[in-house]
Amino acid sequence: MSKTINLIKANASNPKVWIVAGITVAGILLLADTTRRRRRKAIIIQRQDFGAFLERFDLIPFPQPPTPPAKLPLQGLTFAIKDMFVIPHPFSFSLAILLLYFWFSLSIFFFLSFNGCNRFDVKGYVTGFGNPDWRRTHEPSDKMALVLTALLQNGAKCVGKTVMDELAFGIRGENKHYGTPINPKVQSNIPGGSSSGSAVAVAAEFVDFALGTDTIGCIRIPASFCGILGFRPSHRAVSTIGLIPHSQSLDTIGWFARDPSVLHRVGHVLLKVKAVEPKRERRLVFADDLFQLSKVTKQKTVYVVSKAIEKLSGYQPPQHINFSQYVASNVPSLKAFGQNSTNLQYGISALKALSSVMVSLQSYEFKTNHEEWVKNVKPRLGPEISHRVLAAINTKYENVKVLYKVGTEMRAALQSLLKDDGILVIPTIVDPPPKLNSMKDYSTEFHDRACAVLSIASMSGGCQACVPLGNDAGCPVSVSFVSYHGADKFLLDAVLDMYASLQDQVSIASKSVPLPDVNGNMDASQW
Repeated sequence: MSKTINLIKANASNPKVWIVAGITVAGILLLADTTRRRRRKAIIIQRQDFGAFLERFDLIPFPQPPTPPAKLPLQGLTFAIKDMFVIPHPFSFSLAILLLYFWFSLSIFFFLSFNGCNRFDVKGYVTGFGNPDWRRTHEPSDKMALVLTALLQNGAKCVGKTVMDELAFGIRGENKHYGTPINPKVQSNIPGGSSSGSAVAVAAEFVDFALGTDTIGCIRIPASFCGILGFRPSHRAVSTIGLIPHSQSLDTIGWFARDPSVLHRVGHVLLKVKAVEPKRERRLVFADDLFQLSKVTKQKTVYVVSKAIEKLSGYQPPQHINFSQYVASNVPSLKAFGQNSTNLQYGISALKALSSVMVSLQSYEFKTNHEEWVKNVKPRLGPEISHRVLAAINTKYENVKVLYKVGTEMRAALQSLLKDDGILVIPTIVDPPPKLNSMKDYSTEFHDRACAVLSIASMSGGCQACVPLGNDAGCPVSVSFVSYHGADKFLLDAVLDMYASLQDQVSIASKSVPLPDVNGNMDASQW
């Protein structure tokens, strides 16, 4: 250091030294200022879209015949997609449209040639699976996911891809590489994942609806945490062709919306159901033991739902059940996991066993799908995701057939309970959204408690609708309605029918004096 000072002193009278020093200092200051401006610009951009989007673009609705017979069901609606859906290279996509609609008329042909093709004159889209290394090691596709085709054919416009948990392996909604989308309803807390960006894009009103995926809760958690509607359809009710597989036995394509009519219309398009069916009476079955797990008082959930259906026709008197004990009695293969023989005060151990089967099945199928890529590429992953991925890849799975047998029995058990008119009412998730960057709020207990209620639809293959019910302690509250496999239209119709009455009761409950929670919330130690 002294030599440097002496050198400067010796050459202090040389103007060239001062020029070089000045240029160096100016360069450092300029670099610092540029970096600061870029960071500020990135923050501003993130704040403008709440960090929901990875990439913005326009996929316009498919052209229609000159005289369409009726207004398209999704006409005028915009949507976003999770970074798991295949979008074709612009050229191949435009060519497919040209071939498909050539026969309409020469005018349609010219429309495509001079307008449609230009709209896709951008770099080919690569499905990134939430990770830069996946994006780097994969090429653009020449095909389009079937769900996107259906939405574009029915008049909706896609405006971009959204942030997700890496490899769809998280439930927090955070991403080491692309940042965490900001929860518009409670910005200090996580948005929930893995479909976090799609949920935020809807909650922040950037789009009318958004597509996500749900394996072990990736639609239901962010819908609940962001205070919006979310729908997980029955397993395989919506085609997953063109979706990167995570765990095929659990994967479903779901969607978010703010408006129940939009949720309903999207469902009719993707599920391809009949527009009109004979109306059936509905029977609500409350899982009392699961509401005892919840940290939200029953006055804001069970009471609201019960009062809402009192004012509606076509609903039988509600029933109540200890659902965990029902599972213990009707899913005998769970005994192989040795958790449902103790702590039967609430029967919760049966759902703990069910959730462990769900996580094992997810990990086993992820390993089958992606072990080779993980080992060859060695992707850079966030700490939590890396832990889960490595655990899945390095585990040796034995007696896998039992995992699938549990799913078969669980589907039959739910069908037997609900028959053709029942809807199971449960809390979507039993804990409020944890704070951002606070891993202490994301304990193993939080994950296990979440998976206990999320495993019901995932392992039965049934459909589930998440409906917001206002706020509690500053955080969004929701309730979920679950029905048997294949009852998607029945459930969507019920949600549309109940929604206005539910929101009326939420408003009334928010103004009333809290009632004593007779059964009490289940203490964490009892878990």
